[in-house]
Amino acid sequence: MNEYPYWWDTAPGLAPDAAREPLPSRVDVAIVGGGYTGLSAARQCAKAGASVLVLDREHPGWGASSRNGGQVLTGMKLDPGTLVARFGEAGARRLFDLSLESIDALERLIADEAIACDYQRTGHLQAAAKPSHFQAFRKEQALLARVFDHRVELVSRADQGAELGSDAYHGVLVDERSGAINPAKYVEGLAEAARQAGATIASHTRVERFSRAGSSGASGRWIVTTSTGSIDAGDVLVATNGYTNGAAPELRRRLIPIGSYIIATEPLSAGDAAPLLPRGRMAFDSKNFLYYWRLTADRRLLFGGRAEFTRPDPDTTRRAAAILHDGMTRVYPHLASARIEYAWGGNVAFTVDEMPHAGRLGGAFYAGGYCGHGIAMATSLGALIARRIGGEAVDSPLLDDHFAAIPLYDGRPWFLPIVGAYYGVKDWLE
Repeated sequence: MNEYPYWWDTAPGLAPDAAREPLPSRVDVAIVGGGYTGLSAARQCAKAGASVLVLDREHPGWGASSRNGGQVLTGMKLDPGTLVARFGEAGARRLFDLSLESIDALERLIADEAIACDYQRTGHLQAAAKPSHFQAFRKEQALLARVFDHRVELVSRADQGAELGSDAYHGVLVDERSGAINPAKYVEGLAEAARQAGATIASHTRVERFSRAGSSGASGRWIVTTSTGSIDAGDVLVATNGYTNGAAPELRRRLIPIGSYIIATEPLSAGDAAPLLPRGRMAFDSKNFLYYWRLTADRRLLFGGRAEFTRPDPDTTRRAAAILHDGMTRVYPHLASARIEYAWGGNVAFTVDEMPHAGRLGGAFYAGGYCGHGIAMATSLGALIARRIGGEAVDSPLLDDHFAAIPLYDGRPWFLPIVGAYYGVKDWLE
């Protein structure tokens, strides 16, 4: 079993040669983190004429940007009812529309840059884990139509075979606006688009700290100290999301890294693969400890979930793989004998309010906290914060210069086992 993302084997150019070019000594914008957020921002800043350096301690896309399931989903992490309860109907509609606009922007970027990343607007389905969840889907369908002018379809358990080849669920909700992508090919193409715009990308370069230069204080330039030298930068953007470390302590105290894990089967026969998701949609279920799954272009089933509420390492990845295999065979019993060829994990960055945020902290710019909905939104927020770095007056409900730190939290999520137990009990009770 390969303990690295399946996607990496589909994008062999993702990891560049370890040879490094000399770092520039002075840039307009230094970006820490080479995932969707950082690369999108780099492309935007460079196209506006700024000199840009992206710094990544591994290589572009090494983190969540090439480890996710490739599901480009409508909406936010918060369900529509919670959005309305928290932000009111007008505020909720604006936030939901942002998610749709981010998908449209992603599709335009892919077309404009001719990124070959297997993108398709497949739609997604949400499977009701219990009969009561399907009844909740009916209320959500009505709310989506009334407040959000967004149409979804419900398919009863009796008819769900047209969408889902499993008897483990009690009906499905279908949303046609979502999409599928090869995340590694996309981030590889996004990195090349940033380079073509004029940005420099430095792989295998760890940022150790960044601080204001000289005695000019908050209005001065920045000195970014890395494992290979120091850079003088006019602005700094921290785009490390679930991999934020002690180099950015203020942001680290606001983002909670949670492990998400995926297994991938061997390529299945056409006869075995076709009935799993007859219309090729992205899929996830309605539990708090949810499963999510999809088919790949070579007919593998990717099956993921938060099987361990811990950061990924070899031991947790193997334990998670066993848990996910059990879950996969409950959904699709006939796949019990299918060989698992890949298993991997990655960090998803959550926030206390389960919403993404972007803005400034201590003078440095940041964007992150996508809570598992990051492919389109990270691309969009990266471009948005880049426009703000360039001096443009931008308006978004996700801009937040007062992003509150989490009390009693220093970036080490000691409370995750408690949270995991809570949601496990909640799923059982529901």
